[in-house]
Amino acid sequence: MLAAVDSWEVAERTYGANFSHPFLRTDIRELTGNDLRRRAGIDGPIDLIAGGPPCQGFSIQRIGKDSDGRNDLVLEFVRLVLDLAPAAFLMENVPGLVGRRGTSVLSAFEKLLADGGYEVRSLVVNAADYGVPQLRRRVLYCGWPAGGPPISLPKPTSRPEEYVTVWQAIGDLPAPPEDPQAAVDDPLHTRSRLSELNLRRLKLIPPGGGFEDLPVELRVKAHREGASRIGHRNVYGRLDPSRPAGTITARFDSFTRGKFAHPFVDRNITLREGARLQTFDDSFKFFGNREEIAALIGNAIPPRLAHVLATALYTQLTTASDDVRSVDLLDDQLKLFQVPGI
Repeated sequence: MLAAVDSWEVAERTYGANFSHPFLRTDIRELTGNDLRRRAGIDGPIDLIAGGPPCQGFSIQRIGKDSDGRNDLVLEFVRLVLDLAPAAFLMENVPGLVGRRGTSVLSAFEKLLADGGYEVRSLVVNAADYGVPQLRRRVLYCGWPAGGPPISLPKPTSRPEEYVTVWQAIGDLPAPPEDPQAAVDDPLHTRSRLSELNLRRLKLIPPGGGFEDLPVELRVKAHREGASRIGHRNVYGRLDPSRPAGTITARFDSFTRGKFAHPFVDRNITLREGARLQTFDDSFKFFGNREEIAALIGNAIPPRLAHVLATALYTQLTTASDDVRSVDLLDDQLKLFQVPGI
């Protein structure tokens, strides 16, 4: 890894605590390829640019108008790719990018790359197919210079009957203290407070259940007509211990926003449990307040999936071209994505 870019100060602190290469905290709109090379001390060809532009504007969960100022960051990613001319690029986003909300941006994305001399391949993946204890669907776009060897995205490594379950991921963790303010060895493994009303609700929700398991009088007003009318079936939900979790989002710290309650205990899952479901190693350091750490965890590509993708790209980059950078260096970089159990 030569450099990382993000505009969020909390991401910079977290990244710097875990990796040693340069971090550029800046708005990508204000960054040129030459700026990046100069500030990160990059000299020579670049093998890969990987990025995940904000997905909120394309999400099917989004309420309200389709336009979102962050959507054009997909095109800023393309601009940097064309500026830096890497041997390959990889972009990750939500499947909504290929739906109605993403139509105009995706069309411009594909045209810019074609005009710039890149071929593109896309694949919708489910993280559970790659050993992640989470049913997390994402679209991946991979590109390479036109006329060069095509890049193949990896095939699934796990069948549904082999999926890693919630309980396999978090079942060995000790119970966090009842008092959210109690001193703990792991600051990410603490309880969040529940209102008396939400505690009453949670006591009635079975493993794997959601708000439709509540009597109508205990549902929030917007949910009283049922999921067949309003959708959002999984909010006010509890994890099923025998299956992978649903998508761990930036607000997984509250069961009101998804199936984010513990399978058996009447509490929200902890930040540590969310990190486990995203396959972060317990040694990975996070900074920020509770809400910020939840966003860092929920917005990340699961490290286990990142390792599968990095391995596939590593294999192709080291066999497809004599121009690729040192194989030994790439091998060292691949270890950045390694997590226990792989």
